[in-house]
Amino acid sequence: MAPLSAPLSRRRLLQLGVGAGLLAACRPADGPQLLLAEGELPAAWLQQLPAPWRSQSLADPAAVQQGVQHTAQPGLVALSDGWASGLSPQLLQPFGAPRLWARLAPFSAEVARLFGPAGAGELAFPWAYSPWVIALRSRADLLARRKEGWPLLLDPSLRGRLVLPSSPRISLEIVKGDFAQLERLRAQALAYDERDGLNLLLSGKADAAVLPLQRLIPLLRRDQRLAVLWPESGAPLSWQLLLRPAVSPPQRLPQQVPLEWLGAVLEPPLLEGLLARGWVPPLPQAQLAPVARRFPAAMAELLLPGDALLQRCWSLPPLSLAQQLTQQNLWDAAAPRS
Repeated sequence: MAPLSAPLSRRRLLQLGVGAGLLAACRPADGPQLLLAEGELPAAWLQQLPAPWRSQSLADPAAVQQGVQHTAQPGLVALSDGWASGLSPQLLQPFGAPRLWARLAPFSAEVARLFGPAGAGELAFPWAYSPWVIALRSRADLLARRKEGWPLLLDPSLRGRLVLPSSPRISLEIVKGDFAQLERLRAQALAYDERDGLNLLLSGKADAAVLPLQRLIPLLRRDQRLAVLWPESGAPLSWQLLLRPAVSPPQRLPQQVPLEWLGAVLEPPLLEGLLARGWVPPLPQAQLAPVARRFPAAMAELLLPGDALLQRCWSLPPLSLAQQLTQQNLWDAAAPRS
């Protein structure tokens, strides 16, 4: 297999199913390019991208990840932390925006380094985070027991009424790798699908789902049946990142990042609109408070959880191959027996 840094042939791109879109995205143009998957950036922010920058949307993060490896790299790339961690560091260059990082809360630092060692340079701008939380539909009884946190998912009334994430890792994280709890959790599952999980919840086929908070915030005002629990014990975090692909060939001049545009996501008036749609920048809580408190109390509590709760949350560094195999074996062994 060719190394990640090797240029991809046209035939290989087409085999991957992303060739047509990727080749179109990487054609030379007058201005630098921001490459993203559809829906990965808030429309209001994307519309403010200054000239001569231009954006190009591809079908999914896999296509964007392949775009970073192409010889005509974009100037910026938007990816989640899971997809970004799959890139070789040699494909990226330091982001080079220290004033942006000075504005962010400390819990974003390891993600900005893409989980590199302390003191390593920042390779990503972590512009938003989202905890995995418990969403309940018309379950006032479980909501009243919210202090129990993640063990609520093991309640007998949720058997066959619970949607878990498609990624086994999230389920393993919320039971802290405890095999007995994992077996019980898997026995509860109706489906493993966060994309359709919200539809299953809203249609009444499920009573509970483990979902990213970002997808739930916009619904809380419109659907009074929904309630969201962010367990006091903490939650795994997912991140939205911007990255700078390394310049290739070396003689090309690097593109200057649009710093004013990047900074706009951290302050009004854009900040309030982003929060309303569930995109939460990792700003210090004191800076978020004046904006977050304009929302209804239940939403404000989720947007502004407090430093103590955030310190109990954790990000997900990439796993080694051995760790992946260990988790897969644990997951398979915990499967319900028919």
